[in-house]
Amino acid sequence: MAKRLGTSRAPTPHISDVASVASSMDFEVLVDAYYRPLYQFAMSLTRCEAEASDMTQQTFAIWAAKGHQLRDPSKVKTWLFTTLHREFLSARRKQHRHRHEELDEESEDLAVIEQATEQRLDAASVLGALARLGEAYHAPIALFYLNEHSYQEIAEILEIPVGTVQSRISRGKVQLQRILMERDSPAVAANREHRG
Repeated sequence: MAKRLGTSRAPTPHISDVASVASSMDFEVLVDAYYRPLYQFAMSLTRCEAEASDMTQQTFAIWAAKGHQLRDPSKVKTWLFTTLHREFLSARRKQHRHRHEELDEESEDLAVIEQATEQRLDAASVLGALARLGEAYHAPIALFYLNEHSYQEIAEILEIPVGTVQSRISRGKVQLQRILMERDSPAVAANREHRG
């Protein structure tokens, strides 16, 4: 699995029949089918290549250990995304508990490195705008637009009602439009340069 680190991985093949892949439960086929979309989702959440890779690989490690327990093969995609999202939330809770102990100059250096890495990605501007969304809107918008999940799938992945998903996507789109308009506005850019 180490060869799958980073973004240099070749594009995954498009799978038109998810049910047949899910029913086979073949580990390599699942990795080939879902590594890239899971990595993109993790990247949208973490905005850090190393963390996104680790989280994606951890998701597949959990699948290798527990995937056999899934009774409905058509739910593989949802199961994988739900698992990744839970890993993200767990990591954030741990970071939050230890945040006050670990504030030092090194963490500031890492933030600068992560920003430089993010700018190299094809979708850096979108990820940047996503990063500015309120936390409640970030995951639903990323799942809907980056990974093209249905409202029902997003509700299952995030473990919230479908109505809440619809509301968060609607409000998140409004926030995202404001962020992108603000970024593209010449007056805003001129004002930013004047301050800098």
